[in-house]
Amino acid sequence: MMPAAVLFVLFCLVFSGCAPNNDLLNLTVPASVQVEQFNPETGPCDDQFITHDLPHITTTADGIIRMYEANGSGVAINDLDNDGDLDLVLGNYDKPNSIFWNEGDLNFRQEQMPVGRTRAVTAVDVDGDGWTDLALTRVGGAINFWRNRGDDLAAGVPGRFVQEFVNGLAKPAYAMDWADLDADGDLDAVTASYDIGLLTELGNEYLLRDEAGVYIHWNEPGRFRAQRLAEEAQALAIALWDEDGDGRLDLLVGNDFALPDQFWRNNADGWQLASIFPETTHSTMSFDLADVDNSGRTALFASDMKPPDMNPETMRAWAPLMEAEHPPLPAGDPQRMENMLLVADQGGGFQNLGRDRQLDATGWSWASLFGDLDQDGRLDLYIVNGFAESTTFAHMEDHELVERNQALRNTGGRFERMPDWGLGSERGGRGAAQGDLDGDGDLDIVVNNLRGNAQLFENRLCGGASLQVELRQPGSSNPAAIGATAILETPDGRLRRDVRVTRGYLSSDPGQLHFGFPAETQPRLLLVRWPDGKWSTVSSPAPGQRLTVYRTDLGQK
Repeated sequence: MMPAAVLFVLFCLVFSGCAPNNDLLNLTVPASVQVEQFNPETGPCDDQFITHDLPHITTTADGIIRMYEANGSGVAINDLDNDGDLDLVLGNYDKPNSIFWNEGDLNFRQEQMPVGRTRAVTAVDVDGDGWTDLALTRVGGAINFWRNRGDDLAAGVPGRFVQEFVNGLAKPAYAMDWADLDADGDLDAVTASYDIGLLTELGNEYLLRDEAGVYIHWNEPGRFRAQRLAEEAQALAIALWDEDGDGRLDLLVGNDFALPDQFWRNNADGWQLASIFPETTHSTMSFDLADVDNSGRTALFASDMKPPDMNPETMRAWAPLMEAEHPPLPAGDPQRMENMLLVADQGGGFQNLGRDRQLDATGWSWASLFGDLDQDGRLDLYIVNGFAESTTFAHMEDHELVERNQALRNTGGRFERMPDWGLGSERGGRGAAQGDLDGDGDLDIVVNNLRGNAQLFENRLCGGASLQVELRQPGSSNPAAIGATAILETPDGRLRRDVRVTRGYLSSDPGQLHFGFPAETQPRLLLVRWPDGKWSTVSSPAPGQRLTVYRTDLGQK
C-alpha cells in the first residue's frame, strides 16, 4: 500500500473531485500480487498479423442465408480450465458450438457442445465459484446456461460443463451482459430481445407470450427476479457503464432498424429512461467503450452500416439496400446511418466525433473492438464487416456483400486504416473477441465468420511493450471483479481499462486487462478501483509481466 497522502494526490489527478483524508483512508484495501513473465517470442516479428483458420464454420441448415439467419453468432475468450491459458468458445447457428481448449503455442483441442442456434456467447463466473461458466442466447429462446464443473476435474470426472436450468432466466434474449447492478456483491444479468426475429421464428406465439423487451434479472438466493424496463426491443448490443459517475452502472441498449437506442440511468430510486446523445446510430450493430485519447473520459463507439467509400462499384452493390431498407429519416430524427464515436464534453453532454476522427464509414459493420494492437499507448479499433442474405443481395454473387474487415490505428487524434496489418479478411465475420492467446503479451483476435472458417489472427506486429493485469476477489460472489477499473500511471499519462463481460457484437473478452506502451516506458503506479469503490495500488509494475492482483480483505468463501 502507498501512503494516504500520495493516494490522495493521485485520486485528485484521476478524478474531478477529492474526498477528505479520513474518507480516503476508509476507501483503501490491501492486495497481494502474483507475477508471471510473458512467454518469449518464438521468432522475429513480422510487422503484421498471421492468419490461422479454425475448424469451425457457422452456417445454416441448407447453406442459404435468409433474413435474420444472416446475423450470425458470437465468440468468447476466457480461461475455462484455470490453467493460465485463454480458451475459445464459438457459437454456431445450425451446427454445434465449439470449445477450443488452449494447449499452448496456439495449439487447440476442439470439443463440440451439443447445442446450436446460438447468438450471444459470454464466458462469466455466474455462481462465483472461481470457474468460468457459459451463458448463451439462442434463436427464439432464453439464456442457455452451462455451469463449469471444473472442481470435478481434480477427481478425474470427465466433462467440464453441465447444462442447467436457472430459475428466473426465462425471458427471450438476443443480447445480454452481466454485472453487479445493485452493489450486493453478486452478478445480475441484463437481456434484450430481437423482436423482428422472434416474430419470424415464433409467429403468433411471440405475440401471445408478451415477454419480449429489455429486462434486468436480479440475482437473488436460488433464483433470478426479472424486472421489465421496456416492452419492445430490436437489440443487437448492450453496454453497461457508469455514465454519470455516481458509482452505479447505467444501461444502453442498441436497437436495429428504426427503433431508437434506449438509455436508462441507474438511480438510487430505480431505473430512469433518459436521452443523453445528440445523435445515435440508426441500426446499431455493436458497442465498445474506451478512453480513446487517454483523457480519463469514456467514449462510446457504435457501429452501423455505411459504404466505406464512394467508388461506383461500391455504390452499385449498396444501392438496392439503400433504396429498399433505408428511406430518408424525418426531420429532427437523431438517428444517422453511420458509425459514431460519442465522447463526453465539458458541459456534461456528448458530441459525436465519428466523422471528425474518420470512423463514420467502414461498411456493413458488425463487431467493433478497441485494443492497443501495436502497443504504442493508444487504443486502436478493429471492425468486422460484410453481409450475406438471399433476397437483399440477390443481385450479388453468392448473395453476399463482400467487404474487408478494417483495422484502424489510433494516431493520437485520428484513426488511420492499416491494410498492411493483415487484418483485412473478407470472410463475412460477425462476432469477434480479443485476448493474448499465445501468452507473449500482445492482443490476438478471433472472428466467428458466417459460411467460412473462423479465424485466429496472431499478433506479430513489431515494437512496443505491455503489462497485463488480472483482478481477483477471493471470498466474493464476484471473484473476477467484473465492474472494476485499473489505471496505469506512466510518464506519458494515464491508461485506463475496465473489467467488463460483453464487448462488441454478441461476444465477450477475458478479464485480462492489456496495457500497451512504447518499449522505453517504465510504469510508475497501478491503481485498482474494485467494484465496491474501494482502492488498491501496486507500485512500479514492470513491463513484460502479467500481474494477478488479489484483494485480501474479503476472506474465503
